[in-house]
Amino acid sequence: MLSVLARVIDIAMVVLGALIAAALHGGSIWLNDLQRTMVLFDCLLVVVFFPAMGIYQSWRGKRLVGLVGRVAFAWLVVELAGILMSFSFHQSGDLSRLWLGYWALATMALLAGSKACVHVVLRQLRRGGYNLKAVAIVGGTPAARRLIAQMRARPEAGFNPVCVYDESEAPGEVALDDVRIERQFESLVWLVRSRAISELWLTLPITEERRIHQIVTVFRHDFVNIRFIPDVRTLSFFNQEVVEVLGVPAINLAASPITDVRILPKFVFDRLFALAALTALAPAMLVIACLIKLTSPGPVFFRQKRKGIDGHEFEIYKFRSMKVHQEVAGQVTQATRNDTRVTPIGRFLRRTSLDELPQFINVLKGEMSVVGPRPHALAHDDIYKDLVKGYMFRYRIKPGITGWAQINGFRGETDQIEKMMGRVKLDLYYMQNWSFWLDIKIVVLTLWKGFTGSNAY
Repeated sequence: MLSVLARVIDIAMVVLGALIAAALHGGSIWLNDLQRTMVLFDCLLVVVFFPAMGIYQSWRGKRLVGLVGRVAFAWLVVELAGILMSFSFHQSGDLSRLWLGYWALATMALLAGSKACVHVVLRQLRRGGYNLKAVAIVGGTPAARRLIAQMRARPEAGFNPVCVYDESEAPGEVALDDVRIERQFESLVWLVRSRAISELWLTLPITEERRIHQIVTVFRHDFVNIRFIPDVRTLSFFNQEVVEVLGVPAINLAASPITDVRILPKFVFDRLFALAALTALAPAMLVIACLIKLTSPGPVFFRQKRKGIDGHEFEIYKFRSMKVHQEVAGQVTQATRNDTRVTPIGRFLRRTSLDELPQFINVLKGEMSVVGPRPHALAHDDIYKDLVKGYMFRYRIKPGITGWAQINGFRGETDQIEKMMGRVKLDLYYMQNWSFWLDIKIVVLTLWKGFTGSNAY
């Protein structure tokens, strides 16, 4: 019933979008014959394409942004198909391109708005205890406790933990976080067949193939959703995304969390921002270059090999802030407070992070990103990769000029292992939770407070 209602609403939004477009284009909501034919054809395409593109699948547990993005993409596919069809009938020349543009945008906004409204209503209902799916968790205590906590932390997802089925012989435990524990398989079967359970979540180890097969076999005639949720947290530092490889589902244990499709806005932003920054800051950078050249002998730029995405090495650029000196091979001595190697102008540049400005050249070349984990000297990589868990995973994405760690106080010298551990922890958090808007937030916070700090010297 709800699925049928959703289809009716979507068709109504398509028609309403066409009427709004007509009003914006010609001052009247009336459509001509060709426009009416186009609207009718697109409504038929919505009926066919939207279900095929997963628009009417359950929203339970899914993010609103993903839902809105999916429906917007589906509508663009429908609109494009309608336009191509008009070409085949040699009618495209009679259709106003401005009206088509208004229609596409108005309908996209209406579809997204209607989905968002329904999503908000469902969230509030589920937060109030309505429209919930009863879940039984099959597996050990640690994984079950984690899932119970996640369901309770996100009540709007609409899942309610009812029981935990655990075959272990742990004495005295009858409940786990106020969720009752069942020890007898017959009890679990009775709950499912009495319709007290609508979801079975299996948190069994991957090696428990026999038990998994047994459960699926026993409930093969019952109308219960069975989901396998393997506990692979100890094997990976990232969210375990399920992907498809050669048509086979796979769980990423150690792979870049930012996919090629999602990286497009970051790619565009990096190039545009770097170009704008280099153009706007060119006079200031010229002044800095002259001051460096006039106040100490040596080159204007400091260049050093660093690791980039997937470990590929590149040469990073900075304004030189130290006197020219010879480092011991394979050893990099970090700058310390009152370091005599730092020049007077270099001290100011390091304090304000202006020495990092040439790295916009690295961004423009595609070697770095505006936002990302900071790259360290190769000698430091060799030291910390075995001391700090997850250290090398930072190089699964492009390193950045600024990052989540930097705006949270981790700048400058890492003279203690705890400092590097804290920096890596924040870098991994950024990678796990990356979004384009998180990048924008980091850039804004860097401009607001990130150019100075007590740790930069």
